[in-house]
Amino acid sequence: MRNSLTERRAERGWSQAELAERLGVSRQTIISIEKGRFDPSLPLAFRLAEEFGVAIEDLFDPER
Repeated sequence: MRNSLTERRAERGWSQAELAERLGVSRQTIISIEKGRFDPSLPLAFRLAEEFGVAIEDLFDPER
């Protein structure tokens, strides 16, 4: 699944560690999501979308 997490995080000047702390997850989780190696759970996807103030579908784009 593609996502715009890296770009949105950079726009806010947040480090991976800062975003991880905001969400209560590990930095490795953020890295894995950004690189597309891990698809977040639905609750985590909602928390990410809320943190960036966007809808889930604005943050994640399922590849076909």
